[in-house]
Amino acid sequence: MNAIIKWALQNRLIVVALAALLLVWGGYVALNLPVDVFPDLNKPTITILTEAEGLAPEEVETQVSYPIETVMNGVPGVSRVRSQSGIGLSIVYVEFDWGTDIYRNRQLVAEKLTEAREQLPEGVSPFLAPISSIMGEIMLIAVTSKDGKTDPLDVRTLADWTVRPRLLTIAGVSQVIPIGGGVKQYQALVSPEKLKQFGVTIEDVTTALQKSNANSTGGFVDAQSQEYLVRNLGRFYTIDELKQTVVAYRNNIAVRLGDVADVEFGAKIKRGDAGANGMPAVIMSVQKQPGASTVELTEKVDKAIVELQSTLPADIEINTRLFRQASFIQASIGNVIEALRDGAILVAIVLFLFLLNFRTTAITLTAIPLSFAVTFLIFYAFGVSINTMTLGGLAVAIGELVDDAIVDIENIFRRLRENYATSDPRPALEVVYHASLEVRSSIIYATIIVALVFLPLFMLTGVEGRLLAPLGLAYITSLVASLFISLTVTPVLASYLLPQLFKNKSDGPSLVSSWFANLKSRFSKDKELEPDDAEETSRDDDVDSLNIGGHSEEDSFVVRRLKKFDERLLHSTLRHPYKVMIGAAVLFFVTIATLPFVG
Repeated sequence: MNAIIKWALQNRLIVVALAALLLVWGGYVALNLPVDVFPDLNKPTITILTEAEGLAPEEVETQVSYPIETVMNGVPGVSRVRSQSGIGLSIVYVEFDWGTDIYRNRQLVAEKLTEAREQLPEGVSPFLAPISSIMGEIMLIAVTSKDGKTDPLDVRTLADWTVRPRLLTIAGVSQVIPIGGGVKQYQALVSPEKLKQFGVTIEDVTTALQKSNANSTGGFVDAQSQEYLVRNLGRFYTIDELKQTVVAYRNNIAVRLGDVADVEFGAKIKRGDAGANGMPAVIMSVQKQPGASTVELTEKVDKAIVELQSTLPADIEINTRLFRQASFIQASIGNVIEALRDGAILVAIVLFLFLLNFRTTAITLTAIPLSFAVTFLIFYAFGVSINTMTLGGLAVAIGELVDDAIVDIENIFRRLRENYATSDPRPALEVVYHASLEVRSSIIYATIIVALVFLPLFMLTGVEGRLLAPLGLAYITSLVASLFISLTVTPVLASYLLPQLFKNKSDGPSLVSSWFANLKSRFSKDKELEPDDAEETSRDDDVDSLNIGGHSEEDSFVVRRLKKFDERLLHSTLRHPYKVMIGAAVLFFVTIATLPFVG
């Protein structure tokens, strides 16, 4: 550490330039860090969805969920496999260990799914859900018809085929899930009487519909040195075309779908509905990918919705204020930033009251922004976001970031004052160097001891560890950064700014100190000892005869008062040691006894 202090004082301009660069770079990185409400708590999880129409939950569990779970238990790196089985739907969650690559995990699961498909019922095919975060739902968007002119079927169609595809093109959006409205279907309502009349079975109708409604190729034809594609256009675009579908031939006469069924548009059977502000609506849940910035992604979605709104019918309204995780994040981050601001102001006020010197206060306060800049750079290097936990760690540390600088600057200030009071003062750089060396060990040991308190946070496992570790990282990083700043930047700034105080003012009191002294003298006389002190010092007691500390006229009136109070308290405790020890022991055991009752 001696070498660090010596190098800093020998290269003062470089240190000042690096500090300025650090502030600019750290500020730029801070503005571009992802912002979220909490750290990423998402354990790498692959979701497998399987639709099994018509199966009851018991059959879904035994015939679909269980075979998939069994196969997935053999995937390397899997920590847990769990499932949910409902009516016609199976959801299997495959959880991997922390730190594994989510894309590699998806590849492993996809390979294993090929084995599971052989054990599933015919026509049942599982697929992987998009990658999303555990706190991935960033917005709820309501699509409504303001005056009710647009049918719910058409509202849902607009949401499915216009709004949803546009939102999925935004980088960072994992999936958009629509809820409510009515999913439009071509519905063939078959009449049993007409089936019997024409001699057609329901299987004939089903088979004909499955084989139709698709364009196919018929190869190509060479004619006159040109090649013509042959296409079979069988896709339906209207209900009338669907009605003309041939379902069977009876007596060489085509029986068409319209002969045995009523064909119309209708809504798919609902298993739920949605509304907004008392009106039917389609609610769209926008979910983000892991690591995406919620605030930035919300701004992109808002911009896309504004563009979409102009292309939709006049009565269609898109409401993006139904739920916005970004609003909660901005409110939470704003509250923490306000706490940081207020804490910094209080620190500045307290520092000034104790030091009563603008230069020493300014030098000490530089530790706060520089420590923050270093912390943000560490966040960027480790991929840590700005969230309530990391900002909370900075808020807890803000009062301690100036501790090392205070100790260093106070000792430098005192040694410079003593040096210029002599008849043959030494060079300022030499005084600053030796003054910093005097408190170097105290600063280092104090910082290490305080930082060790937060190390157990890194030993927590699971979600608790993922939640609290960023708080410890922010606290320890900023604290260690303040240590190096007190050993480098603080001595350099002190060597530039403080010697001029004593050269120009001949070691006289500063303007601020003089103002406070004059203000104080109007209300009370500054006596070295109060009457009680004179009586106490006249006693023949060993403790009273001790010369503890001392009061310097260069100290601020706040420091002098605190020193007097501390001296009296120390005399009192040394005079009654047994009472003090017994009182401390009683308080200790009372505290231990009340622990079970703490909520």
